Amino acid sequence: MTRQLILAVTMLFLSSLARADEVQVAVAANFTAPMKAIVAEFENLTGHKAQLSFGGTGKFYAQIKNGAPYQVFLSADDETPAKLEQEGLAEPGSRFTYAVGTLVLWSARPDVVDAKGEVLTRGTFAHLALANPKLAPYGAAAMETLEKLGLAASLRAKFVQGENIAQTHQFVASGNAELGFVALSQVMKDGRITGGSAWIVPAEMHRPIRQDAVILNPGRDKAAANALLRFLRGRPAQAIIRSYGYQ
Repeated sequence: MTRQLILAVTMLFLSSLARADEVQVAVAANFTAPMKAIVAEFENLTGHKAQLSFGGTGKFYAQIKNGAPYQVFLSADDETPAKLEQEGLAEPGSRFTYAVGTLVLWSARPDVVDAKGEVLTRGTFAHLALANPKLAPYGAAAMETLEKLGLAASLRAKFVQGENIAQTHQFVASGNAELGFVALSQVMKDGRITGGSAWIVPAEMHRPIRQDAVILNPGRDKAAANALLRFLRGRPAQAIIRSYGYQ
């Protein structure tokens, strides 16, 4: 390799490093596994870095309102990003639906949940986990499902309520609740449920769980923030999203 070519390659490498940026991202807890996989690809292909924080949508909203320095927000619903946009806390026109979630009734044990969810009507369990329906979109979808089945009142005494969908999943995974409503993405990888027993709740049982992403005001002029949202729309990211059971 000639000295001139080596110099040109070196300058190109240094130039790419100079353009590299870092973005602070608040991510809905249900999207933990796919987002980690997406960011690994994103960082490898773009040189940008992403610092991820996972948690409940309601809590993130309160933090953002109080000045938390997140630059991108991946919500578990479509209402919260729209509200942030209306309140002048997010960049207008940056919001879009990155995934549509799927609710699943799941048990860590293989012999608990049947393929039609009829275990709910039998009531042969002590605890049913679900996320706080006032804060978590998946919890709200779980309550809508139970109400549609006419079981919300009769099963209420068995509820074990998680602060968010991650804590709800932990209740079931640990056996503290025999079964619970979680996000399909939490129990699926490469297109299949990885363990236990499950009933995938039909979409007509609750309102669609549309999950929107938005650039927040601190990320408005950040190269990495804009690059991440472009990457989320692309084929590599969408393939990862589908592999975890999102529509």
